[in-house]
Amino acid sequence: MYAMVRVRDVMRRPATVSPSTRIIDAVKIMNEQGASSVVVVDDYGRPVGIFTERDLVRVVAEGVSLESEVGKVMTPNPITVKVDDPLSIALSKMAEHRIRNLPVVDSEGRLAGLITARDVTEVLKRYKEEVGEIE
Repeated sequence: MYAMVRVRDVMRRPATVSPSTRIIDAVKIMNEQGASSVVVVDDYGRPVGIFTERDLVRVVAEGVSLESEVGKVMTPNPITVKVDDPLSIALSKMAEHRIRNLPVVDSEGRLAGLITARDVTEVLKRYKEEVGEIE
């Protein structure tokens, strides 16, 4: 099962904001949706950045005003994966780049979803239940 799982089978609907959204508003969206990140998208729906809990910690530690635009403090040019990629590619990218939130794009580069470390954990848990212990 694990080898056949595609990104589209695991991805969730992401929380999104524009680059001009205030940091405080992005954080409110994250809180309301129980999300660990928001994907920052352009007018065409393409991901141009991501703002995560880690970014929030950095922003607070550096004393950046929460009234600032999220586009100024986001992680730009996020690593992405395509909807039809095998889950193994997403896992490799997450491990290689040490990230917990991976935007998913369609064939035109528009945001289609998000895979989180929590999503991967759930897939592995289901796999373990179906086939037994993972060695």
